[in-house]
Amino acid sequence: MPKDDPRMTKDDVIAFVQLLERHDIALYIDGGWGVDALLGEQTRPHADLDIAVEHKDAPQIRALLEARGYEDVPRDDTRPCNFVLGDDEGRQIDVHSYTFDADGNNIYGVPYPYESLSGTGTIGGYPVKTIAPDWMVKFHTGYEIDAGDYHDVKLLCRRFGINLPPEYEKFARWEVLNLERP
Repeated sequence: MPKDDPRMTKDDVIAFVQLLERHDIALYIDGGWGVDALLGEQTRPHADLDIAVEHKDAPQIRALLEARGYEDVPRDDTRPCNFVLGDDEGRQIDVHSYTFDADGNNIYGVPYPYESLSGTGTIGGYPVKTIAPDWMVKFHTGYEIDAGDYHDVKLLCRRFGINLPPEYEKFARWEVLNLERP
């Protein structure tokens, strides 16, 4: 698959998770694949795989991926704790790293609350750790949302009995009226 149409399949995700497991690197699936893992099924295509990892593991993850032909994908939000690596097949891994102190306080990197790293799910039947459902919904707020965000959040809220955040109500109204989403 070309770089201009990136896709991460469930088989790509499972292979990557298993690679990190073989190297004793803990990870949590975030983003769209995290949503689908929580739901236990793929509900839409995914351009990348978002992962949350301890910052101490970021250099080893980078080395493992670079050895497999991955390289930096330039983005405006790239920084030491948040970077994307992609390969010639169009697969992309969006690495979000964090560091907690002994008390569970986030002291560096992407500001994941400790309790957010407690979800579990499956991808293609393979068990994975994920962002917890309530936090996954919270992480889908506070920015300009789109129809893809609504798709993910609506499914999570239905499955886990979470109230739909207020900023998503306009999408729900449009859906009820069978109109094109904003």
